[in-house]
Amino acid sequence: MTTPHTELPELRLEADFTPAELKMARKSVAGSAIGNAIEWFDYGIYGYLIVYISQLFFTFGENDGAMPRILAFSTFAISFMIRPLGGMILGPLGDRFGRRKILIFTIVMISVSTACIGALPTFAQAGYLAPIMLVLLRMLQGFSAGGEYAGAAVFMAEHAPDNRRGFYGSFLEFGTLAGFSAAAILCTLLTLVVGEDGMMAGWWRLPFILTLFLGFIAMWMRRHLAESETFTQDSKESKEVNTAPQALRTLMRKYPGQLIKLFGLIVLVNVAFYLVLTYMPSYLTATLGHGATESNLSLVAIQLLMIAVIVPLGALSDRIGRKPLLITASTGFVVFSVPAVLLLQTGGIWGQLAGIGILGFFLVMLLSTISSTLPALFPTSVRYSGFAIGYNLSTALFGGTAAVANEAIIGVTGNALVPGWYLMAAGVVGLVAVLTFNETSGRSLRGNVIPGSDDKVRAEKGQVLVGSVNKG
Repeated sequence: MTTPHTELPELRLEADFTPAELKMARKSVAGSAIGNAIEWFDYGIYGYLIVYISQLFFTFGENDGAMPRILAFSTFAISFMIRPLGGMILGPLGDRFGRRKILIFTIVMISVSTACIGALPTFAQAGYLAPIMLVLLRMLQGFSAGGEYAGAAVFMAEHAPDNRRGFYGSFLEFGTLAGFSAAAILCTLLTLVVGEDGMMAGWWRLPFILTLFLGFIAMWMRRHLAESETFTQDSKESKEVNTAPQALRTLMRKYPGQLIKLFGLIVLVNVAFYLVLTYMPSYLTATLGHGATESNLSLVAIQLLMIAVIVPLGALSDRIGRKPLLITASTGFVVFSVPAVLLLQTGGIWGQLAGIGILGFFLVMLLSTISSTLPALFPTSVRYSGFAIGYNLSTALFGGTAAVANEAIIGVTGNALVPGWYLMAAGVVGLVAVLTFNETSGRSLRGNVIPGSDDKVRAEKGQVLVGSVNKG
């Protein structure tokens, strides 16, 4: 799809923004990032507390072996299975009625359902009703999350200046890592203070309940945000999408290729994210037999380093483009995943730090660019729908299942290198997808066309795009 010469969407650089517009852009980033942090704080605490959740909710007999842990990871995966439904419903609604309204809804639902997990009775108190209620709450979380991340990324991207979208978008993933790191720090410190017995006695509930307070702050921030000019102007001019079902039909009919591209990259992003940051505590302790505190501290150290470099990497993508970073990260997972997992098996703290550090380095390269890359795969009229549906389908199939799949394969084969091979395969899929992307650094999201598809027309008009700078 190309844009007529007379209808090229104008590039808006940061220098073109008024002080009021810049203030709203920064508030939008903050409102998006805090909600994203809460979503991943929830997933983080579940991952770090899964050793207690498995014993309290899924130990049905005296000799269950690894089954409680597999069931607990399966419950983690179930919440991902419901995410595509949330994306299919909430994404089109966001394209039709606005991003802000849906983002307020999703953060309320995520916060309330997470806090309710902290109030659940255990299997010893309520029998099989306890795991059933846990599964239902995880499904509610999954439905809400189906619209949360996609909406937050789209909302942020549409507010950001075209030449600084990588920088602004990196703060969304800064929130992701901050949420995960907060979960790791809180759970580790809580375990150190109250001990294993204290956690089993009820202190495991505290991190879940704290989410309610964080959700209130995020809701308050989002209520004071406004829709972007990109959305309000393009939705007013677009005639092809008047209802949420019509948005979905338009997406599936006109942009299936963009969905496939997004799907492929998210296979790698999610496999890497959930294996490195969620499954790793269980893998290091239960599979490799390392100490829980030592393993958690290694993960926290690497996550803090990732937080430190993610914003500079996002800014770098504005200068050199998104594709160079994405190609480097994908290739890194193909080449270095197995060696990194071999380092983890050495058992020493330095081996752990080196192995997790290698995987974390390539992961943060992906994370620093995806919030600015993925919204730019679709035009405004179906941007929320396309992001939410493609992202959540891929996440459901390959993200939420990554931990339980690796746990099961290791159980059958006895091969502790399985995570390395799994990451390598995901790297191949991600690399193939990235090679088909348009370069979207410095391209406009306006005009209801696929960003980057008008580069040829701009070149004919004498506009040269280098990185993010438009030289007209």
